[in-house]
Amino acid sequence: MSQPLPARAGDPVTAIDTPALVLDLDAFEANLLRMADTAHRLGVALRPHAKSHKCAEIARRQIAAGAVGVCVQKVSEAEALAAAGIGDILICNELVTPHKVDALVRASRHARVTSCIDDPAMVDLHARLAAEAGIVLPLLIEVDVGHGRCGIAPGAALVELARRIVAAPSLTFAGLHAYHGRAQHIRSVAERRATTRAAVERAAQARDLLTAAGIACPVITGAGTGSFEVEGASGVYTEIQPGSYIFMDADYQRNEWADTPFRQSLFVLAGVMSRTVRGPGKPDTGPGQAIVDAGLKALAFDSGGPEITRRTDPPRDGLAYTGASDEHGTITVADGMPIPRLGDRLWLIPGHCDPTVNLYDWIVAVRGDRVEDIWPVTARGCLG
Repeated sequence: MSQPLPARAGDPVTAIDTPALVLDLDAFEANLLRMADTAHRLGVALRPHAKSHKCAEIARRQIAAGAVGVCVQKVSEAEALAAAGIGDILICNELVTPHKVDALVRASRHARVTSCIDDPAMVDLHARLAAEAGIVLPLLIEVDVGHGRCGIAPGAALVELARRIVAAPSLTFAGLHAYHGRAQHIRSVAERRATTRAAVERAAQARDLLTAAGIACPVITGAGTGSFEVEGASGVYTEIQPGSYIFMDADYQRNEWADTPFRQSLFVLAGVMSRTVRGPGKPDTGPGQAIVDAGLKALAFDSGGPEITRRTDPPRDGLAYTGASDEHGTITVADGMPIPRLGDRLWLIPGHCDPTVNLYDWIVAVRGDRVEDIWPVTARGCLG
């Protein structure tokens, strides 16, 4: 059962039912165009990571702005977006069971879908199922460029893996996937750039080994919101994969940035359902607390709790989101500051945008004080 619509196009923002996932369209569109312009300036293809939004409408808008396609993390996301008309999808992950490779084959009937591999044992499985389906599957080799998660180190084994892909008639060697996830949230600009440059060097080493073996490497893809300018300007990467830039979140806002970061566009709108005044203060001022209807089931907490934005009028000074249970969030109100009233709305900046989006069926797209549209989260819950 999908969640009921929290609003309808044309509604005032004050009519949105809470908790709701809300997108500020002005900020979103500015982020969309800024990244597209940056990729064009750097001379690299833009393939935004759709795991951040899981939304076909957002993917369509990214492609309309110049992206060559999108990335996903799961084959079920690829199936959902391909069925919604997205024509070029990269799965930035390994598929190691017949069930998942069958899903890759199904998605490939609707779109060009590329996947990643980092082990020779998977070549035969992909080749056999592709041949049975009468299609040719493009595969990238994932290179470990420093994250230490998936991927194969640059070396002889990588070259041999590429040779095995090239030798399979039902497979195409499409290039290298080289992403350093941990680099995205290194706070210092200098340290983040140094870590990313080291990743670029490992990607270049892998490419050069393939070139020396006579194997063409048409694509080197990777990068994220925290590092894309380094990879994009490197002359090594041909494609960048930032995802969170369209939304941003509290964790990305903690990064140090060399210039003005992308604008915060994604919020969880929460409603006040209880309030408490503590001490001898005035009846409507703190110290005290308010309880909102957005807790652990409405926000992701892996990167910390949400921040409260000053978006509302009056500004919400002196408030802090200090605790959460399943359905409740605790807002601590500083001494002397106004305690929100029952039914008031608080705009929360999620700690981590990607898993927060996966908690919702709908994105409420607003412009100014009006709801402009409601977009389904097409691949919500696609975990396989």
